[in-house]
Amino acid sequence: MEDTCAAREDSLDQTLELGSGLVSTRHGNIYILTIIGQIEGHQVLPETVKTTKYEHLMPLLAQIEENEGVDGLLLLLNTVGGDIEAGLAIAELISGMKTPSVSLVLGGGHSIGVPLAVAARTCMIAPTAGMTIHPVRMSGTVVGAPATFQYFNRIQSQITDFVAANSHISKKRFTEFMMATGELATDVGTVLYGKQAVDCGLIDRLGSLSEALETLHAMIRAGREAPAR
Repeated sequence: MEDTCAAREDSLDQTLELGSGLVSTRHGNIYILTIIGQIEGHQVLPETVKTTKYEHLMPLLAQIEENEGVDGLLLLLNTVGGDIEAGLAIAELISGMKTPSVSLVLGGGHSIGVPLAVAARTCMIAPTAGMTIHPVRMSGTVVGAPATFQYFNRIQSQITDFVAANSHISKKRFTEFMMATGELATDVGTVLYGKQAVDCGLIDRLGSLSEALETLHAMIRAGREAPAR
């Protein structure tokens, strides 16, 4: 009894600290992970900013993949974006997992949140949620040299390639959204909401929490029923 209480307390502490936790149901054990606020990279953001830290998520995702007691991963996203390298690193880890995964965009999955959303095996979006697609940009001092422009282009190509490889949108269409004018007041890019994100092939389907869980349950069940090789 004491061990059970201690396990519950550890789970509660992790939920409060990282916004994550393991839920056991008759369908299987599902790890719920939230990606919120800004994706924090190598620079520590102010304490007043809600962040998702890559040094927390990367080892956690590796543990989830190796844990035989985890049958599926549910990603809940509401992020404004953030550090590009950190975001892509997390997205690459998610896309490379064998553990069944479903992502659900709630509120927003903006900027580098787009690759994070499509990294899951099945990605869903709430009807009212938005996704901002825009070119790579950097604040602060930037060296005014051709090499800087080439560097931005290479990173932009990496993002485009990843999104196209993990969704049903073409590179050309995604680039058109990225470079569109007249959509954002002070920037270049496009905001896609719910059904728009699905219609263009960026996101698989519209959905809510219950539908995301049902999809994950079906994926877990299919994996169990598949013949062993």
